[in-house]
Amino acid sequence: MRQLAIFLLSVAVLFGAYVMTFGMPAQVSQLVGGAPEAGGNAGANQAQAGRGPGGRGGRGGNRATSVVVETLEETSYALVLRTVGTASSARKSSVTMSETGEVVEVALEANALVESGDVLLRLDARTQRLSLDVAQAELDQARDTLARYKTLQSSGNLTVTNVNLSEAEVAVRLAEANVGMAELALEERTIVAPISGRLGLSDVHVGDLLSSGDVVVTIDDSSKLYAEFEVPERSIGLLEVGKKVSVGTPTYAGRIFEGQIVAFDSRLDGVTRSVTVKAEIDNSEGLLWSGMTFLVRMLEETDPLPSVPSTAITWDRSGAGFWVVTDGKATRRPVTIRYREGDRVWLDTDVEPGAQIVTEGASKLREGAAVSDLSAEQRANS
Repeated sequence: MRQLAIFLLSVAVLFGAYVMTFGMPAQVSQLVGGAPEAGGNAGANQAQAGRGPGGRGGRGGNRATSVVVETLEETSYALVLRTVGTASSARKSSVTMSETGEVVEVALEANALVESGDVLLRLDARTQRLSLDVAQAELDQARDTLARYKTLQSSGNLTVTNVNLSEAEVAVRLAEANVGMAELALEERTIVAPISGRLGLSDVHVGDLLSSGDVVVTIDDSSKLYAEFEVPERSIGLLEVGKKVSVGTPTYAGRIFEGQIVAFDSRLDGVTRSVTVKAEIDNSEGLLWSGMTFLVRMLEETDPLPSVPSTAITWDRSGAGFWVVTDGKATRRPVTIRYREGDRVWLDTDVEPGAQIVTEGASKLREGAAVSDLSAEQRANS
């Protein structure tokens, strides 16, 4: 009994769903209403009419599909490249020893500013000074000899020949060269700053014995910095000497420093498929340090391109496309997506700006379908 009741209930539910979807069958209406035969034909005609042109009651087979339409406009797309780079000084130098000797004087305070030519340290130079004294004495003697020979020859003394005079002149030139080498050897005992900048840390102290090739200290001229970063292959079209870049650093969060590209490599790295780029950053305020991590940003705007919400794009076997509304009818046109950002896309299409594009409800459309613009109806009602 219980199963019979469940069966009857199920039949009733199915019948009710059928009636709501397709309407009451004409035969059933005649049985239920008990109308005479003549009236029965009229009832059937009314039921048939109730189904509408599509033959299904309540669905309206030729009814227009409601969609949201938007005018196709052209806007520029901002190509933005974000990457990470490292700061380095525009000018930097490692002061290296060319001589061996004992340190007798140092001026290597870390982070001190020095000018080109400032003395950084001195080596013991007693031997070089003595060598210079000897060379100078030899030069004085050679000059005296040459002067005496010239005096004797001019007075008619036949003991001084032209050969003697020539040898004396050569001796003077050799003595002058020896004095020059002695002066250079003495000069090299004093180490001076090759560039202006800021000193790095140094562990050289008075009394240390330094050898040729030892690094004494580093000097960084950070009035200008280089931001060195990698640009992927797909973005090398953005590269141009003089192009502006913006850099930031976690040290000064929210602050942007401006720079420009000064150089980039002539080939891509075979592993990373990127090219190394160097941009110059003004650091006249002295806030930025060599070795800092930079967040680099490059921006370039494209020519105006057709742009629509991403909801306007539909896909089929031929690829991407959107629906264009002309005289109340929808026609699908192919497109190529160039750029995408958020909920908007920029396209290549032969559809002219100003065309009406379906932006919502496109998935319900078929070729040539009649459409009605919900947004226009809402504007009219308001």
